[in-house]
Amino acid sequence: MNQLLVFGLGYSGAAIATAARAAGFQVTGTSREGLEGTIRFDSAASAVQSATHILTTAAPEEAGDPVLARYAAAITKAPSLRWIGYLSSTVVYGDRGGEWVDEDTPAAPSQARGQRRVDAEIAWARYTNKAAVDIFRLAGIYGPGRSAFDDLRAGRARRMDKPGHQFGRIHRDDIARAVVAAMRQDRPPGRRVLNLADDEPSESAAVVTEAAALLGIAPPPMVAFADALPAMSPMARGFWAENRKVASAKTKATLGISWRYPTYREGLRAILAEERGNRPP
Repeated sequence: MNQLLVFGLGYSGAAIATAARAAGFQVTGTSREGLEGTIRFDSAASAVQSATHILTTAAPEEAGDPVLARYAAAITKAPSLRWIGYLSSTVVYGDRGGEWVDEDTPAAPSQARGQRRVDAEIAWARYTNKAAVDIFRLAGIYGPGRSAFDDLRAGRARRMDKPGHQFGRIHRDDIARAVVAAMRQDRPPGRRVLNLADDEPSESAAVVTEAAALLGIAPPPMVAFADALPAMSPMARGFWAENRKVASAKTKATLGISWRYPTYREGLRAILAEERGNRPP
């Protein structure tokens, strides 16, 4: 029996757990608070020992990867472990001036948080002597409860006027689709990089405009980037400071999948349909 341990049943982790169960995996997930249906993060030693697959969704901290800080030795000794997945970020590619990157592009982070991600990727890759290690580099995550619809309804949506600043996104369900496809492959120990980014990088203003049209409301006015910059948080400044387009053709071919939501248009329509009680199959 395939035993999946998910470190961090958050937004993406919970979707992956659901998809894995549907694919026949027995799934255990952790949370810091020990929420119903989970185990506490600090009490996962026995789950590590029985796991055949481990997925970690935890972001690295300044002190390093929190899962490895607690369970590095236990993971090394896990007798049945044959696959590890780490949810990283496309921030590792740094600023590319709007050019394309793909799975073979070397990481070149331009921010501290990107360097922390690279360091965590390297740390997890040390297990390639015993397990297949998949590094998933995720673009901007969206889905039900986390989309332009929510921002519009809350009155916090903005259409930023910064021509040429395009970036990719990935729907939560396509993350789950890709991770489960990777887990189901039988491959020898080793590291590979998989980019999870949709097929059409786009300016954020286009997404807000599309979401407003689907809701039948007027989009918010355009905001000049220079006017918005002084009030931005450090995280927002970091996002807008980098510009790259992420290709995922190799990932899709490797996993034998296509995106259910290849652009934000299909993704937004599916979210709205789900909100209205018509979850896609």
